[in-house]
Amino acid sequence: MISIDRPTPRLGASGKSEAVRRCCWHALGTRCEIQYVCAEDVRARDFESESVRWVAAFEARYSRFRPSSLVGRINAAAGKEWVAIDAEMDQFLDLSGSLYQLSSGVLDITALPVMQLWDYKAACPRIPSDQEIASALRLTGLNKVERRPGFVRLPEVGMAIDFGGWGKEYAVDMVTQIARCHGLSRALIDFGHDLYALGSAPSKPAWHIGLEDPAQPGVACWASIAARDCAVASSGDYLRGFTLNGRRFGHIVDPRTGWPVNNGCRQVTVIASSCLQGGALATAAFILGPEKGKHMIEQAMGPEGCFITVSARHQSKGFFKYVISK
Repeated sequence: MISIDRPTPRLGASGKSEAVRRCCWHALGTRCEIQYVCAEDVRARDFESESVRWVAAFEARYSRFRPSSLVGRINAAAGKEWVAIDAEMDQFLDLSGSLYQLSSGVLDITALPVMQLWDYKAACPRIPSDQEIASALRLTGLNKVERRPGFVRLPEVGMAIDFGGWGKEYAVDMVTQIARCHGLSRALIDFGHDLYALGSAPSKPAWHIGLEDPAQPGVACWASIAARDCAVASSGDYLRGFTLNGRRFGHIVDPRTGWPVNNGCRQVTVIASSCLQGGALATAAFILGPEKGKHMIEQAMGPEGCFITVSARHQSKGFFKYVISK
């Protein structure tokens, strides 16, 4: 949903080439890429090693796809016993509650039973029955999660939690902090096209980010924005989904109804101070729709957002300040 202009090397004040280094690997179910400027080989190796290690440890601990992860063990114990958790997981559950409130309930880590009904990757996708959706909805709701100091419990068999709605964006912010700790001032941390732009790219006052045209994915961008010391996150359903009986069903499901979003939105892009905030707002705004979504973004005081719908474009008051071409 986002494309990156590749910066050209230039000579810095010291006369050394400010070539952009790149580190790419696959994690968190997506392509992870870091572009950064660093003149010292040892520092560069240390930064890359620590970043890859941190992401691997984060995924091993919080991926719902790994039975041995803490999330995997919590889900496996649903309807049974309490599971011991540490302070970090406790903070994640608190954060989940804050995002749930911020998003009017559409960012819900317990929505997995509903999401799994809509398998757009299946060889023969199908529409779940009303009864299936109702049964799945009865297993969702953050208020159902039971907590006590040092422990958490999902009270009903079939309940599950998933941090996939914002875990990748959280990881972007943490790797940005790792970059800062290694003394890096110019880097672009891009995990599945949710990114943080630290400083500027060589030869440019900012990192240039292309915003993909939902009508021509992979072919054209409808605009380019200049990002410097900010995050850019995008949410859209035009790439993933399926069509059945002439009707398209996208992969983004509204956990309040159990049905894929069908409000005319094709893409929402949010510029924010952190990737976690930007990603959460983009996903929530996409589900809420242009009117309520734009109001939510503007109420957050700082982030800016733009909506591409099937018939129009809507944006918050300050979004135009980042646009460098159309």
